[in-house]
Amino acid sequence: MTEQANSNGGSEGIVGLDEPKKMTREDWRKKKELEEQRKLGNAPAEVDEEGKDINPHIPQYISSVPWYIDPSKRPTLKHQRPQSENQSQYSAIGEWYKRGVQEQNSVITKFRKGACENCGAMTHKKKDCLERPRKVGAKFTGTGIAPDEHAQIQLTLDYDGKRDRWNGYDPEEHQRIVEEYAKVDLAKRTLKAQKLQDELASGKLDQTEREHDSEDEDEDKYADDIDMPGQNFDSKRRITVRNLRIREDTAKYLRNLDPNSAYYDPKTRAMRENPYSSTGMNPDEVGYAGDNFARYSGDTITMAQTQLFAWEAYERGSEVHLQADPTKLELLHRSFKVKKEDFKETQRAGILEKYGGEEHLNAPPRELLLAQTEDYVEYSRHGAVLKGLEKAVARSKYEEDVLINNHTCIWGSYWKDGCWGYKCCHSMVKQSYCTGEAGIGISNSECVPFEEGLKEPQQEEEEPKSLLEMHQDKMKEKKKKKKSKKNKKHDSDSSDSEDEEKKKEKLKKALEAEDKRVKQVEAMMQLDERKRPYYSLQEVKAPTEEEMEAFRMKRCRPDDPMASFLGQ
Repeated sequence: MTEQANSNGGSEGIVGLDEPKKMTREDWRKKKELEEQRKLGNAPAEVDEEGKDINPHIPQYISSVPWYIDPSKRPTLKHQRPQSENQSQYSAIGEWYKRGVQEQNSVITKFRKGACENCGAMTHKKKDCLERPRKVGAKFTGTGIAPDEHAQIQLTLDYDGKRDRWNGYDPEEHQRIVEEYAKVDLAKRTLKAQKLQDELASGKLDQTEREHDSEDEDEDKYADDIDMPGQNFDSKRRITVRNLRIREDTAKYLRNLDPNSAYYDPKTRAMRENPYSSTGMNPDEVGYAGDNFARYSGDTITMAQTQLFAWEAYERGSEVHLQADPTKLELLHRSFKVKKEDFKETQRAGILEKYGGEEHLNAPPRELLLAQTEDYVEYSRHGAVLKGLEKAVARSKYEEDVLINNHTCIWGSYWKDGCWGYKCCHSMVKQSYCTGEAGIGISNSECVPFEEGLKEPQQEEEEPKSLLEMHQDKMKEKKKKKKSKKNKKHDSDSSDSEDEEKKKEKLKKALEAEDKRVKQVEAMMQLDERKRPYYSLQEVKAPTEEEMEAFRMKRCRPDDPMASFLGQ
């Protein structure tokens, strides 16, 4: 008995944790039928504790409360919704930082303890002060104390509030812009009325014309300045207007369902080719023959040219419009064409009058000039002549390829340092004899062209001198001659002897160097080509006169009859 009491007392300590009773088969069947009816919409949906409908398609394990938490509770979706106590609190849409400074009834004239030492405001310290640093701060002067700023609130913005471009915008600012534009509009109207009054007073404008202009010119007409879709075109603003079709019309892609028929572009809704081209029907008989047929038939081209002229005239300041005033545009276009043709004719006549050549413009066609011929020429697919003769090449009236004085190239085939010459011998002298390869080896830098050698140097005209100046020049020349004679007598003997000794020493050194070079060359020539060092036989610097003389003295000439005795 005590064990049963303990067990009952333990079960009673946990309130409401009785397991749900097992449903009978009949109750289970009724519950399933009710769920099916609710899913089909024949029975009203189940309502939770807040009076909201529960979707019948939501599973039971989501909507029902577990029995071990509270078996008495009805099915609900409250636990699936955001809980208010767990939601973050954000600032309202109208909250923003306050601008300006606090409005104070009395002006502060005394420095307050803890205020900014620079400006005297209580809301910030000296290091955070945005005012210009004063020479003597408000702490010491006690004057010019700045008012306090607003104590700003701490905003907590949500995701959209942080990215809102208009956050903190004051609508009253837009009202100021509207008032400013209204003032400008009023000033324009006043100025225009004053201008019309002055013209009427001076007699330039009649009263009837003034009334007519005031009726026509209305400042509120904005429709004329708006670009109509497909009418006014501005290259700076690229406006794309979609050509929407009328829904009662047959779609272009349904005209011919053959996949090999005309191509339909779904992006631009265009079908340029004729969809009935494969059927053999006449394009004039079908209801739709493609965009190109409608675009290039009738007066479409003329219409396009007129529209282009209207755009160009509008950009140049002429108030013309194809739809608003077509007659005026047509007359203006005709007059423009006439003036353009007249301008071209006058320009052409002026050029012919100045330079001539009208007889070439009035020449008969080329076929009549060259006449007909029976010469048969057959060409291959590569352009080569298979049968017949090629067309003769037109040559110059001057003689070509005339070679004179043993030259193999004509005069003017070589160019160097601004002078013409012969390419075969690099000679710069016209009518000269060809020297061949030997002339190429010799430098022609000192050669003077034939035409330049004929020119005489221009003598500068000297101003006539007086007798006194001529006498002074003669005396100076005599003194110079005497001095030069004295110097020549002293220096001639010594300088000649020294120069000869120096030349002999230089020549002796050059001969020794030439002997060394010849021995080195012979040693190198005895070596194998693969074992020779790089650039071993190449001289870098130009030879001097003494080295050239030593080379000539040591050179071995094979045609010399005494060459065989040199080694003995």
